[in-house]
Amino acid sequence: MNAVGEVSCEKVFGGTAAVIEFGPMPANIVNRATMGAIVSALRECAGDKNLKCIIIRGAGNHFSYGASVPEHMPGEFEKMIPEFHEALRAFNALDLPPIVAAVRGRCLGGGFELAMVCDLIAVDSEAQLGCPEVKLGVFPPAGAALLPLRAPAGRASAMLMTGRIITGADAFRIGLADLEAPAGQLDAAIEAWFNDQLGSLSAEALRQTRRATRHPWRKALGETLDELEKQYLNDLMGTKDAHEGLNSFVEKRRPEWNNQ
Repeated sequence: MNAVGEVSCEKVFGGTAAVIEFGPMPANIVNRATMGAIVSALRECAGDKNLKCIIIRGAGNHFSYGASVPEHMPGEFEKMIPEFHEALRAFNALDLPPIVAAVRGRCLGGGFELAMVCDLIAVDSEAQLGCPEVKLGVFPPAGAALLPLRAPAGRASAMLMTGRIITGADAFRIGLADLEAPAGQLDAAIEAWFNDQLGSLSAEALRQTRRATRHPWRKALGETLDELEKQYLNDLMGTKDAHEGLNSFVEKRRPEWNNQ
């Protein structure tokens, strides 16, 4: 196993797949350092032409509670938001086999964005997925760009505008997730799916097919995310309520909205 900070990469299934696991438990916050380490692990995987699948999962019982709230504060968000988005774009830029997000427990905010940039999402039926940023007075740029790729546009808008959290079973039912496993059986379900669906295929054919199917992600992470990033940095973070929402979270109190 090779480890970079709180991110490890281990070969499984006879060396034909890799598991990238990030931490630390229990929250598995996806801060700038974690995202950089995940991208480094992906670069390492890109050099192994025998890989037919990459699995990304959080350590322990959860995928991720979300992004680092302190990194969203003034003086930090100006660097964090562009760096986080650039890390997501690396999923398109690198020559990789299909990437599966293995989601158990909480998968929220920036963690949900990380799952959505993967090619496939496998869920524990009792997992919790969503983007609750609106409750902090902000919105998730990558979530707004990526969620409509996986759920009907109206459903995606409703989830983002309300901050609603859905279960893994509901995510599978609406097509947001590609594989659902009974509670506590996600790892076994992914291994069985890999053996049935990918194990007998050409690793090169899988890379070429992934490359051919990533055009919707390229558009979402290109012009769409560029526009949303500018809105976040130039418009949203100039509002009083964005600062109030983030400060209230850090200070563990209810926000007092100014509606401006």
